[in-house]
Amino acid sequence: MNISLPNSLKAYVDEQVAGRGFGTSSEYVRDLIRRDQDRQRLRGLLLDGAASEPGPPADTAYFSALRERIRNGKTD
Repeated sequence: MNISLPNSLKAYVDEQVAGRGFGTSSEYVRDLIRRDQDRQRLRGLLLDGAASEPGPPADTAYFSALRERIRNGKTD
């Protein structure tokens, strides 16, 4: 895949590669794509959560029960 960029964007990419430890501009672009995928997944999870029914309150009893489950090795 080849991507054409105007000089101003190419200069920006080159600065990011040099300043942030990327070996090549391709590594930088791959990182941007991965981060965008992560943001999209998080957005989907947040929208799913917003559309779901409210769960039980996260009060002291909830966290006590959660700690107990973890101590007993139950994570589901």
